[in-house]
Amino acid sequence: MMQTYQLFIDGKWRPAAGGETLPAVNPYNQEVHARISVAACSDVADAVEAARRAAPAWGRTLPGARASLLNRLADLIEGDADRLALLETTDNGKVIRETSNQMGYAARLFRYYASWADKVTGDVVPLDVADTAGLVVHEPFGVVACITAWNSPVAILCNTMPAALAAGNCVIAKPSEHASVTTLEIARLAEKAGFPAGVFQVVTGAGDTGAALTSDPRVDKISFTGSPGIGRAIAAAGAANLKPVCLELGGKSPNIVFDDCDFDRALIGALAGIFGATGQTCIAGSRLLVQRGIYDRMVEGLAARAGQIVMGDPRLAATEMGTAANEPQFNKILSFIDAARSDGARLVTGGARADGPGLEKGFFVQPTIFADVRNDMMVAREEVFGPVLSIIPFADEEEAVSIANDTAYGLASGVWSKNIDRCMRMMRAVRSGVVWVNTYRQAAPQVPFGGMKDSGYGRVRGAAGIMEWLQTKTVFIDYSGDRRDPFSMKF
Repeated sequence: MMQTYQLFIDGKWRPAAGGETLPAVNPYNQEVHARISVAACSDVADAVEAARRAAPAWGRTLPGARASLLNRLADLIEGDADRLALLETTDNGKVIRETSNQMGYAARLFRYYASWADKVTGDVVPLDVADTAGLVVHEPFGVVACITAWNSPVAILCNTMPAALAAGNCVIAKPSEHASVTTLEIARLAEKAGFPAGVFQVVTGAGDTGAALTSDPRVDKISFTGSPGIGRAIAAAGAANLKPVCLELGGKSPNIVFDDCDFDRALIGALAGIFGATGQTCIAGSRLLVQRGIYDRMVEGLAARAGQIVMGDPRLAATEMGTAANEPQFNKILSFIDAARSDGARLVTGGARADGPGLEKGFFVQPTIFADVRNDMMVAREEVFGPVLSIIPFADEEEAVSIANDTAYGLASGVWSKNIDRCMRMMRAVRSGVVWVNTYRQAAPQVPFGGMKDSGYGRVRGAAGIMEWLQTKTVFIDYSGDRRDPFSMKF
């Protein structure tokens, strides 16, 4: 029988107050494989209330105890990784080789932040005040909301959830209505791991559910991964209640290839940068800037290799590129392809819905490459979030930097060159939160990730990732024993 997923609130599974559900659609065959409960405003309010009840005790829980639970959940994710990967692939069409890797990486993030739980230290600060100690301590916010996107639900959740829990916060997760199943499965594993009621909860639904969560004044901080438009609305909701917000809002990342690069490595990096994850990743190297000396060779090489990409059932290990995650995104990608044609970009390969054996029902888009793209074209300005590559020629470093930075976004970038001096100059000159040099799409728990400009603000992963979920408190301790003149105190 098809499973209907309930809400996970206050340590219990329960149906939505209104009884409404949404279909979970497999983008490969357009079959409904599950149903998702739609949380009403009252359900969200109950989750927030449960988190507020749980927050004081969880914040006082000894760091070692929090770490033990995080490690236990990591073990459970790792033990269930194959099933979770298959569910996520079924939910959003990402190929199984990627979702399998992401489940392992999710477990790694839990272990990494488990190790941080007892390493958040304060400071004793010398003061310009006699017989007074100055302490700086870090405390959890209390109740935090983590709102995630449909392209990598578990990976995005695990960018925030483990750090927030390790810091002593209670987390309410709200996944995208287009891909909610694996987040609910993580809640099932958290329940099995033994997290106290109210410490981790999941409410599902669409925009009204998210609005109820982000506008609740009892939520102390919000994290959101998604589009800039919704990010601005969430930032405004946070501002209305004077609560901090952490935003990761996508990119239009320049992948810059100089003529002194290792050509074969750069070609592979360019392919992986845009066609990995079907281009549905915030870090996609969707603008490929190529120096004129190797421009024609690179265009030809990419076109030849793109035509060999294996598309098909994303659940099969041999499949290299899956589907668009849902019908609205599929239609959006095709509209960008039409706009690029209208703007005069030269279509090199692809440019249409993919068809053929095994592709009949899925939201498949051909790997698409446009050459001779100008940076003022729509396809170069806006985030396509699909397998569409824009190749832009440049003459020298100065022009490459100018084109790279001429964007509203600033999430990621790549530089390909054997000249270390050039790489160092470019690393400094390009305005993005992440720069890859002679590689692309690398990630590690130990270093922060986040963007500049319209790509958002705040950081996940690394030491910065746990500090996002802590507030700083200053403490003055007068140990003089004197009764001082109150009007002599300094302010």
